Amino acid sequence: MNVWALDETYKTRAGAVAAGRCGKGPALVLAHGWPWSSFAWHRLIPALSRQFHVHWYDMPGYGQSEMRENQRTSLDVQGEVFAEMLKHWGLSRPVVLAHDFGGATTLRAHLLHGCAFDRCLLMNVVAMRPWGSGFFDHVGKHAEVFQGVPPHIHAAIVNAYVRGALVNQLPLDDLHRLTAPWLTEDGALSFYRQFAQADEKYTAEIEPLFGHIRCPTHILWGEDDPWIPLERGRALSALIPKASFDTIPGVGHLPQLEAPASVLAKIRAMIPFR
Repeated sequence: MNVWALDETYKTRAGAVAAGRCGKGPALVLAHGWPWSSFAWHRLIPALSRQFHVHWYDMPGYGQSEMRENQRTSLDVQGEVFAEMLKHWGLSRPVVLAHDFGGATTLRAHLLHGCAFDRCLLMNVVAMRPWGSGFFDHVGKHAEVFQGVPPHIHAAIVNAYVRGALVNQLPLDDLHRLTAPWLTEDGALSFYRQFAQADEKYTAEIEPLFGHIRCPTHILWGEDDPWIPLERGRALSALIPKASFDTIPGVGHLPQLEAPASVLAKIRAMIPFR
């Protein structure tokens, strides 16, 4: 059963977002990262929805949400949009499960914009400096040049970039659904715009505040992450009072797609559910 769908649209300060929700129970909000979309959660949502009222959306500039010229979609904006979405859904203390840039997005919403969480689960997240590879930095400095490459070259870059996050093979349909939003004309421009707007100052602003996180925090890490090393996860755990830390061996940067059953088992240990 695949209950993931984007059948809602909501206008945020950064553009229209496509969203979805299902299930009954306490509210759970999923926050994807870069260069992903809410589709990255599609293997977890059926099980999670048996216990939680699960909410998800594609961030502005990502997936099926609005992509437009000169659109600001940096982490400061995404944190504000996350706070907007909680208000739109009427959620006061949801459980939050965040991946990659979703970590910085949700932590900014919590620490800078007053969003209260029941608890927070952070999985292979961008939350501390340094972040970004040499390639990431290079594209960010020359985004306009990359925006002009022919479509077949762009497609090769996107596919190589996505596959570079993995240590386990995904079904071809999953890979297609992850890359497809970036292969349209608007998607290609937005893809490189994300590189150009990435700035470590948006995590530098919240790093000194990690000791003030106001909810139980659980950190889960794919041990073989090619993008964000395991040591970064341990360092993050050390900065958050009473945070729990666990790992999944043999898994890369996308545990929710590379090893969904293992992720669900870890979540069950952190937050018991049927």
